[in-house]
Amino acid sequence: MSGVDSDAIGRLLRARADYENAVSDSYDEVLFDVISRVESARSIGKADIGALLFWKRLRADTPWAMALHNWRDADVRVATSTMYMAANDRSLDVPTAAGRARQALIELPGCVNGGALPSALILAAAPSRMAIYDKRALKALGLLGLAVDTSNGWYRGYMQTVEELRIEAHNRGRELVCPRCGQGALSAG
Repeated sequence: MSGVDSDAIGRLLRARADYENAVSDSYDEVLFDVISRVESARSIGKADIGALLFWKRLRADTPWAMALHNWRDADVRVATSTMYMAANDRSLDVPTAAGRARQALIELPGCVNGGALPSALILAAAPSRMAIYDKRALKALGLLGLAVDTSNGWYRGYMQTVEELRIEAHNRGRELVCPRCGQGALSAG
């Protein structure tokens, strides 16, 4: 990854350590609870979407939240099941799987526009492969001097950048492991 200067990985790892020191160990409990249920169900229902909203600290007093309430949970689970399968399809590289997972959510209220909620759902479905996307993540990439190529979709491009960072860290003998940028080491594809 030629766009990463020699200290960027170090800064990224220091920022992660600073985050871990600043945030309570219990902060991500809700996320981990949802991940456990999603792994078993292989879909996400409205109750877990509500939990992820709480975890991400997103507003639920919006028109899309009411629209989501008007969907039957079974229909929500159809959309999120398709997303789950795409996100976890090991025959696809991570960026392609990310793009397909994001596309599977495109009709779900709350996932038509924006990235915070869809990426939270995708992270909950595939925590060892996918990463959370929000304004803070995009700002962090900017501070590292990295831009996201959105020509094939913003989440796919974001995950391409995350994968490139994981590979660069791995090549330098470091692993990027965290609940918001994949819990596992490098994803082989």
